[in-house]
Amino acid sequence: NPFKPTTKIKFDLVAGGFVSLKIYDVMGREVENIVNENLKAGSYEVEFNGVNKSSGIYYYRVYTEKYQETKKMILVK
Repeated sequence: NPFKPTTKIKFDLVAGGFVSLKIYDVMGREVENIVNENLKAGSYEVEFNGVNKSSGIYYYRVYTEKYQETKKMILVK
């Protein structure tokens, strides 16, 4: 899933509640906090803008009270 310089991250919530979506670099350092709020159940799409980031591997982590998922992204410039 290489992207340049922006990508959309889609996720679905089966139940409402607190949601955190953060971006991490390959060393595990947080580089951006995209979502940090209560959301209702439904489908969501957020944009990660990598214009000011270095090329390389990034991870995004979606976390809720009952679910968490981590996926890899590759930023190519």
